[in-house]
Amino acid sequence: MKTKAVRLYGVNDLRLEEFELGPIGDDDVLCEVMCDSLCMSSYKEASQGAAHKRVPDDVAENPVIVGHEFCGRIVEVGKNWRHKYRPGQGFAIQPSHFYQGSLSAPGYSYPLCGGDATYVKIPLETLLSDCLLPYESDTFFYGSLAEPMSCIVGTYHAMYHTELGSYEHKMGIVDGGKLALLAGAGPMGLGAIDYALHSERRPGLLVITDIDDERLARAESIYTVEHAAACGIELKYVNTAKTESPVAALLELTGGTGYDDVICFAPVRAVAEQADAILGQDGCLNFFAGPSDTSFTAGMNFYNIHYAGHHVMGTSGGNTDDMRESIALMNAAKLNPAAMITHIGGLNCVPETTINLPHIAGGKKLVYTHLDMPLTALAEFEQKGRDDPLFAGLGRIVKEHGGMWCAEAEQYLLAHAKTE
Repeated sequence: MKTKAVRLYGVNDLRLEEFELGPIGDDDVLCEVMCDSLCMSSYKEASQGAAHKRVPDDVAENPVIVGHEFCGRIVEVGKNWRHKYRPGQGFAIQPSHFYQGSLSAPGYSYPLCGGDATYVKIPLETLLSDCLLPYESDTFFYGSLAEPMSCIVGTYHAMYHTELGSYEHKMGIVDGGKLALLAGAGPMGLGAIDYALHSERRPGLLVITDIDDERLARAESIYTVEHAAACGIELKYVNTAKTESPVAALLELTGGTGYDDVICFAPVRAVAEQADAILGQDGCLNFFAGPSDTSFTAGMNFYNIHYAGHHVMGTSGGNTDDMRESIALMNAAKLNPAAMITHIGGLNCVPETTINLPHIAGGKKLVYTHLDMPLTALAEFEQKGRDDPLFAGLGRIVKEHGGMWCAEAEQYLLAHAKTE
C-alpha cells in the first residue's frame, strides 16, 4: 500500500512524498491516520534535524515521518496481534514509550510511522509497550489532542510536596491550594486550565498570567470566572505586562503567602524567575516549557530551596496512563480540549507550518491528513465563506459552538473538503 507523508531529511528539510509501505508482516499493524495536531516539539525536531535526540543520525539517507499527536483507524493486523487489535478499530498513540531505554518514538524516529501521513505501520516497540491505545469515538481530533493533554495530566501528577520532618513525597498539586499557571493562556495553558477546573484534585485559587490581552480574553471567555466558582475555584486572570511588579501583584493575590504550585509555560528567563519568586513554603515549581536553547538558564533563590522547602522540577511528555486518563475524561465530557485548536489545514500545509510554527499566532494547528487545504484560522472561516461554500458551512458550525472546533465541524469538513 502507498502512503503520502511528510518526511524529515535534515534541518528544516521536510518533504511531502508518496511511497510504498510494503507488505504487512506478522508483527505489523497498518493504520489509517485521520488527523494530527502539530506540536512545537516537531518544530524543534525540524530545526535540529539529526542533532535532535530522537532523530536518527542517518536521517538524510533514511528519512522519518514527522508528527506525533495523531489518531485514526486500524486497517489491517498481522497475525501476532489479532488477539488485541481488529480492523476498523479506532486508535490513539502514546509516542513516548521508552522501550528498553530508547528515545525512539513515532513522529521522530521511524521511516514508516508518524502522524503526518495517510497510512502508517506501527513500530513493534510501540505495540510491545502497549502504546497503541484503543480509541472508541468517531470524533478524531479529540484522539489527537489526547497526547498533548497527557503531557498536562502528567505534569499535574508529577508535582509533589512534603511535610517537615518527613521524607515522603506526596504526589500531585495541593488539593484546595494555590496554583499559578505562568504564560498560561497559550494552547497548553488552556488545557491546563481545563484540567485544573475539572479533575478530581483541584486548587482553591487558580491564577493565569500572560502578557497578551487577546489571549487572556479568549481564555476567560472559555473558562469563565463564574464557571470556576461553580467548580469551587477562585479564578484570576492577570496581564503581568501591565503591573509595575508582577511578583508583588501575584503574591498579593495569595495574601502574601505565595503559591503551593506553579507551572511555567514559557522558556523565558523573566517568567522562570517570576515562577521561582512566587513560591510559598513547600512550593513546587514545574518548568513545563521545553527550550530550544540548550544553554537556557535562569536565576533561582537557593536560600528558599534550602529553608522554605522549594521544589523545582520539569516534565516532558506524559505516560500511557496519563493518556488513558485524558481519553477517559474526554469520553466522559469532563474535558474539552477543543479550546486549544485555532487553525485547521491539510497534509499539504505541514512542511511550511511546522518550520514556521513559532511565528504563527494562535493555538494548536490541526491537520487532516487526507485533505488538501491551506492552513486557515477558525476566526477566518466566516470571511472566507463569502467565496467558498466549504468555509461558509464551517464558519456557521464553529460560530454555533462558541468559536471552537467541534465534532460537527470535523464531520462537515471530512464530508465536503478536497482530498489529497
